[in-house]
Amino acid sequence: MTKRQLALIKVMVFCACLGPLVWATIRAFGIASTSLGANPVEELLHSMGKTGLNMLLITLAVTPVRQLTGFNTLIRLRRMLGQFSFFYVVLHFFVYALLDLRLAWNTLAVDITQRPYITVGMLALVALIPLSITSTNAMQRRLGRKWKRLHQLIYPIAVLGAVHLYWQSKGELSAALTYAFAVAVLLGYRLVHAAELRSRRNTRRPELSPSR
Repeated sequence: MTKRQLALIKVMVFCACLGPLVWATIRAFGIASTSLGANPVEELLHSMGKTGLNMLLITLAVTPVRQLTGFNTLIRLRRMLGQFSFFYVVLHFFVYALLDLRLAWNTLAVDITQRPYITVGMLALVALIPLSITSTNAMQRRLGRKWKRLHQLIYPIAVLGAVHLYWQSKGELSAALTYAFAVAVLLGYRLVHAAELRSRRNTRRPELSPSR
């Protein structure tokens, strides 16, 4: 694949990732007879949150899809997808803090400490911050092996995101369970793949010669 083709793919993916925000903006301003419904703040809050989780799951799906298909170009898109996941999660928080709570910091503190689904949501957001900050090539080189260990935080973050969605669902659990299943499949694949790699390494390791 040429650099021009890769650049075109990146532009297309970038535009696709912006799609949910553009659509939410169109609905918020009532363009073309659209709307956010009877409770626009709640709809916007859920839309940004689910989009952030969607982006996170797509980011996690890059590695297994690349390994199964051999389409290695996908790895060039993972960073962008991860950054968009962080972007939408931050928007989710801002909608909650600015539009829902109207910057009532005392209420926010009470919610974080006393409402479990908000607690795990905040943990996921805070854990995403160092991943976003260290996503550059320069930071990867500077951190070395520590970079990979740090970015393995994405696994518990995905679990926290699924738990956050499940706990805040009000009687509508089908979507939450679907996300939980997707997280389980993506993490389960990694566990199986890692076990297979260890098994292959052990098989190829030469046996020690018996001592005389």
